[in-house]
Amino acid sequence: MDPITDLFNTMHVASVVHARLEATAPWGLMREAEDTKEAVPHSSALKHSPSQLAHFGMVSRGNCWLSVKGILDPLPLTGGDCFLLAPASTYALRDNPRTRARSFCEAAPKNGSNVIHYGGGGAPTTIISGWLSFGPMSVKPLKRLLPELILVKADQAQSLALHATLQLLASEMAEPAPGSEVMVNRLADILFIQCVRAHIASSSETCKSGWLRAIFDPKIGVALKAMHERVGNPWTVETLAAAAGMSRSAFALRFKELLGETPLEYLTNWRMYKATGSLQEDDRKLFEIAKSVGYDSDAAFSKAFKRVLGVTPKEYRRSATEPRRS
Repeated sequence: MDPITDLFNTMHVASVVHARLEATAPWGLMREAEDTKEAVPHSSALKHSPSQLAHFGMVSRGNCWLSVKGILDPLPLTGGDCFLLAPASTYALRDNPRTRARSFCEAAPKNGSNVIHYGGGGAPTTIISGWLSFGPMSVKPLKRLLPELILVKADQAQSLALHATLQLLASEMAEPAPGSEVMVNRLADILFIQCVRAHIASSSETCKSGWLRAIFDPKIGVALKAMHERVGNPWTVETLAAAAGMSRSAFALRFKELLGETPLEYLTNWRMYKATGSLQEDDRKLFEIAKSVGYDSDAAFSKAFKRVLGVTPKEYRRSATEPRRS
């Protein structure tokens, strides 16, 4: 299993809220990271903090400009363009880069509607958009994986699949039927994966830094693949360096340079992340979960878990399963 597939298997969209923006020029709307929950229609469905909400959108009519904090120039968007903004992003959408942008909070729809009408009555623009919420344990992997912005232009090969998924998602949310909640969350997972795959296929500069750069590094990538394939293996820096075909010191230096942490820190963090999924989703005994992620005893596993997450596995399992039971 390659690390990207492993991450996709482990990290799922917890919930999704869909909205449609019907804007007429002049118009401008912006979202500060801390404003997310107030700006999201039906925000009561999202119990997560702004750091766990990613915003996706597709321009289905007209055109607009997208400004993202951290990206120097505004980006022109036309019909068929899709975007995914990382959690906690600050950004603005508007008809013209010079138009003043107001908070999304001011345009939030009323009376349970998921349609946002906003603007001065001029040229129309329609944006199908929504918010993907992820669990708190997904925040760090998300930050590793996602740049501030993934932009998929209408002429990219991957845009057709994205459009089809967005249309299915919009249709399922507009006319709920038995199983709609499951369908919507599965489609949101697919949408998220399609965006990341399109980003990787684009070979943009943001693929050449951080976690993705490490994944595609000819040597460090081999070690990461080995870790993700056999997370329960008793790895050491020496055995990982051997898998990468490097000396111990050169491997440790290169790994930290690319990922900002040591190989064993990365391994421990990923083991704990995998364990949180098991603690939430199955009823295996603690010792079995500990063994599956490379620990010979539940005591050693519990100690590492609390060091990384601040709570014991039993406490985490109890807090994670209580909402499901209720």
